[in-house]
Amino acid sequence: MAVTSSFVGIAVFVTIIAFLFTFYLKPQPQPQRQRLFSAEELALYNGTDQGLPIFLGILGSVFDVTKGKSHYGMGGGYNHFAGRDASRAFISGNFTGDGLTDSLQELSSTEVKSVVEWRDFYFRGYTFVGKLVGRYYDSNGNPTKYLKGAEAKARRGAQLLEKQKSEEAKQPSCNSRWSQGEGGEVWCDDGFPRLVQRPIEIALTGKMSKRCACFTQDQLDQPGLEVYEGCDFLAKACRV
Repeated sequence: MAVTSSFVGIAVFVTIIAFLFTFYLKPQPQPQRQRLFSAEELALYNGTDQGLPIFLGILGSVFDVTKGKSHYGMGGGYNHFAGRDASRAFISGNFTGDGLTDSLQELSSTEVKSVVEWRDFYFRGYTFVGKLVGRYYDSNGNPTKYLKGAEAKARRGAQLLEKQKSEEAKQPSCNSRWSQGEGGEVWCDDGFPRLVQRPIEIALTGKMSKRCACFTQDQLDQPGLEVYEGCDFLAKACRV
């Protein structure tokens, strides 16, 4: 019985030694070196060559989107993004000619914020494979002033949106509905509907816009409140 136990102990010891020997002497996979692409190199991965993966760039970050081949491959609805950095098109919707550019010039802070959010979407859902040398990364793969500026502008856009939400929460928004047969209607359960300017919108989009908010009767003498066309001064609902 003692001899059997000894054999079992020796067998276990040999197994452990063999495992450790195999593990430590076996070549371990090395971290993949980050790849830097030129625009010409990235263009090769546009889905036309069936032997190559499909890559796209956004804000200089390059992602493998081959698993979405039905969308990004030839004939797919998003093929215009493949093999290039078309950051602007993610928000502009212009998928032709000069619209397929990585320039974010003249975009508002909220639009730049949306582009950054698209980049983050690809980081979450696809494989990051490298960086595109050019506007957003230099020849060493370091971020340029353009990338830092875009990210700062996106943060500013997020801050302004939060400020706008906070300001508008102080004055309740109107209820609204629309149907093809009857058109639109806005109404207030408590108060009277008025159009009011959204001043922060200028900083967000470069344009002034208005929203419908509900005001009590003692607030109706405030400057800047606009009665809907064709609506009575003290009506609680207005056709739009």
